[in-house]
Amino acid sequence: MSKEKTALFIDGSNFYAAARALNMDIDYAKLHSFFSADVNLIRAYYYTALPEDQEFSSLRPLIDWLDYNGFAVVSKLTREFTDPETGKRRIKGNMDMELALDMLKLAPHIDHAILFSGDGDFCRLLEDVQGMGVRVSIVSTTKSSPPMVADSLRRMADIFIEMDTIRDHIGRPPKPFEGDSA
Repeated sequence: MSKEKTALFIDGSNFYAAARALNMDIDYAKLHSFFSADVNLIRAYYYTALPEDQEFSSLRPLIDWLDYNGFAVVSKLTREFTDPETGKRRIKGNMDMELALDMLKLAPHIDHAILFSGDGDFCRLLEDVQGMGVRVSIVSTTKSSPPMVADSLRRMADIFIEMDTIRDHIGRPPKPFEGDSA
């Protein structure tokens, strides 16, 4: 039997927030290896919005590493605007549309889409992709307070993967405290 054609779709900001809520530091080399084992990994996408001054962004080292290590990085610049209700300066950089379009475009060529996000806005996307015969897994967490995955998205998924249960496969080991002897 041939290996299942799989694609990863990582909603960078949502996945980062879920990892932070679990006090987890993601090791993207381990994540790539774990999710490409025993499948034919077609593509691993990582979506992120970058600040306009991206030369000095804290995201730059991660983006560069991902670019050189098997991930297709999809990014756009954030936009700064003034919230009309509060008058406060806000930054906007939503990548949902790019992720949805890429998943829909790739769906006829894959068997399994793995979405690293808990954003309920993706429910309609799952419905359409599943309607094309693609199995969809969601990677997020219910172990945080509040849960980082929308209940509606979790219900729609063919498979829900709780991040905390795969911590050893995708996370870096916790850093020892200064006072610990090694």
